[in-house]
Amino acid sequence: MAHPYLFLVKFFELIGLGHFAQSYPHVIYSWLVLLLLIVLAYLATRRVAMVPGKGQNFFEVVISGIEEFMVEITGEEGRWFAPLPITIFLYIATCNLIGLIPGFFPPTASINTTLSCALVTFVFTHFLGVKYHGAKYIKHFLGPIWWMAPIIFPIELIGHLARIMSLSFRLFGNMMGHELVLMILFVLAGAFFAPLPIMAMGIFVSLVQAFVFFLLSIMYFSGSMEHAH
Repeated sequence: MAHPYLFLVKFFELIGLGHFAQSYPHVIYSWLVLLLLIVLAYLATRRVAMVPGKGQNFFEVVISGIEEFMVEITGEEGRWFAPLPITIFLYIATCNLIGLIPGFFPPTASINTTLSCALVTFVFTHFLGVKYHGAKYIKHFLGPIWWMAPIIFPIELIGHLARIMSLSFRLFGNMMGHELVLMILFVLAGAFFAPLPIMAMGIFVSLVQAFVFFLLSIMYFSGSMEHAH
């Protein structure tokens, strides 16, 4: 998708990296999102105090709220790996929201970004399975009756691989669709009032899509930690 104007792409063109920026805008805007999150985290934690300031208080409320929600699903055993899904949620939400700013490209509107997040979730899901069950984790794929294992195993295998497509294409499709709608409205109406309702809806969609990815991820994590029946 050709975007009408991207600030970072123009900047990279000025320093002689225009070809890379035009080919991989999702990469350079991912760098921007990572830098933004690192700076915000640093500003919020550089002066940690018993009486938190506004930045520290905001991050504590958001992160602790997400963590407690996650623990309700995974149980207390899920608290130790909470930083991973919380980081994925914050990263995806920021990627989605940054695309609402004119001249910025949401990295999640590229299948490469969403696929990489889905692969992280997929690999960690089975890491948890092996960590908690060892070799017995294979029972998750064999079904409740041993003589049905030759039938259940390929079905379970396809189902687990389909999770990658489900996570990546759902997020990619929603963000790409929103980008296309915004671009059409900007072309037809200019940067005036017509796109504003769509942009307001975009904030809601951005947060919901990040939450859906987060929720599905922790459900997969929780499933891999449970004992096979």
